[in-house]
Amino acid sequence: MSDRLAGLVPCPKSVRPLHGSVLLTAPVTVDTGHGSGPAQELAQATAAVSRVLRSIPWPGLPSPETAPAPAPASAGTGESHYDSPRLTVDVDAGLAPEAYRLTVSQAGISIAAGGEAGAFYAAQTLRQLLPDEAWRAVPVTTPTAARAAAAAAKAAASATPLATGWLLPCAEIEDAPALAWRGAHLDLARHFFPKRELIALIDAFAALKLNRLHLHLTDDQGWRIESRRYPALHEIGSHRPRTRVNLSREQPPVYDETPHGGYYTLADLAEISAYAAERMVEVVPEIEVPGHASALLAALPELGVGRPPPGGYQVSSDWGIFPYLMSPLPSTKEFLREIFGELLSAVPSRYLHVGGDECVLDSWRDDPVVDAYRRQRGLAGPAELHSVFLREVADLLAGDFGVRALVWDEAFASAGGQRGKLRADTIVMAWRGMRIARSAAEAGHDVIATPVLPTYFDYYQSDSDAEPAGIGGPVRVQDVAAFSPVPADWPAAARQRLLGTQFQVWTEYIRTGRELEYMIFPRACALADVAWAGQSVSGSVALESDDDMAAALTGRLAAHLRRLDAAGLEYRPLDGPRPWQRGGSGPRRHRTGARIRSVAARLDELAGDDGTTLAATEGT
Repeated sequence: MSDRLAGLVPCPKSVRPLHGSVLLTAPVTVDTGHGSGPAQELAQATAAVSRVLRSIPWPGLPSPETAPAPAPASAGTGESHYDSPRLTVDVDAGLAPEAYRLTVSQAGISIAAGGEAGAFYAAQTLRQLLPDEAWRAVPVTTPTAARAAAAAAKAAASATPLATGWLLPCAEIEDAPALAWRGAHLDLARHFFPKRELIALIDAFAALKLNRLHLHLTDDQGWRIESRRYPALHEIGSHRPRTRVNLSREQPPVYDETPHGGYYTLADLAEISAYAAERMVEVVPEIEVPGHASALLAALPELGVGRPPPGGYQVSSDWGIFPYLMSPLPSTKEFLREIFGELLSAVPSRYLHVGGDECVLDSWRDDPVVDAYRRQRGLAGPAELHSVFLREVADLLAGDFGVRALVWDEAFASAGGQRGKLRADTIVMAWRGMRIARSAAEAGHDVIATPVLPTYFDYYQSDSDAEPAGIGGPVRVQDVAAFSPVPADWPAAARQRLLGTQFQVWTEYIRTGRELEYMIFPRACALADVAWAGQSVSGSVALESDDDMAAALTGRLAAHLRRLDAAGLEYRPLDGPRPWQRGGSGPRRHRTGARIRSVAARLDELAGDDGTTLAATEGT
């Protein structure tokens, strides 16, 4: 098998090498086939392939956006000014929507897909089969290419034909994902990242066939959504005067006294969502309720509970869990209806995450108005009020907008793990481990597996002192590769409730786009493998050291890192950080922090409690 066929990420279900290769000396021309699906689906599939191919800087030509169309055939010759290989796209109604079959042979290139998404993924696989230069923005002349061009010119002068271009290995690839939800989560509240960074990451995630982008847009440290109805939210809640730079457990606290902030206009969010949708990525926004609300309450203190803190609510400059909650009274739900409406007008998602995690319920217990409201409704205590509040928020989303709610698993815990306490179609993101994931699935909820170990990428990537600071660690790339998101010992009914998995990047200690990309890659490549296959990467189970990673996995990761080089994204090399990526001796110096296996064990223990204590640990 050629190196390119062996370097595909995520790994396809079936790769059958065929004899020979195809020489590409001009942009591939996309033709519509005569598939078994509806004409509209065929047109959408063809357009999806064309979008990918237009982004490729084909060799020896201007960028695809400015390249002229092939000249018409000369009369009587049947020849164009240059030869353009043909690619035929068909829709096969017998394939699942994200499935595809890609055939590259000397007779031509063909894609048969179950729908638009499958065709798009086939084109992404085709791009991975091309040289790394296919991931640049425009064509470049490398020394190797220059030598090849010189050889071609010499051959032409001597009347010996020698074409130059890219060789595409012949093969038949059949592929389909095992899991419907393959996601990436970005915390934009702790640190703000500009739109251009999100656009670059969407391209990178789409290349890995990830199909959900979960944007954590509100938290104690910032509100990142423009609100025309409540402009104080972005005018006041979007910025803080300083930022803590040492770990929460380190005393005394140390701050960078530079103000930090930013927000996305509704037009920005609409643009990000539309850009992602063209790449088969659905944006899933998150507005945290009722906790992690300091930034919101700094802008709208009337939505708080009880007496405000001394000096009033402030956008937090610190990390951790704070006791400030939104009121659970009907007026808060009316506010949320308006805010959800604004957000969903810009981001037409089928889902909206409402948080529900790490809520210290003392303020609800101690507030006489809230407590009277609870008793009037016949609810046993604050935990039941918490679950009822989230159920009613989910009802609001479904009734007014046709949108499904997602929650972190504390929302399921506050319902006592009982069927019917949360809205039945609420999706549970199980971050505190697979035990609570199974409990939620067995109670009839769809589940996304997001356990801290190994899907939290804010944890550093090795125990080396060269690593920059993180909340703790390590979460190694081989830990990610060894993850089985659908445990074999679950009952069949629970397994069917497991929609998928995603990685999380919380950004308390990640300040810049370069740092963000370093923490994401190559671990996102391994997560994409796991999510696509629905199981751990073969050969990666129970690896004990950085040297034990399966050779096949290492080779595929290395191949994709070369593509990231060409695309201009940062990543952590497999053998450790580059000199400028190291933590050094300043605020980003490496320290032990929280040991990930101890954190995972403690979270699993907390998730097994009765849910009355919802605060768990820093990190979300």
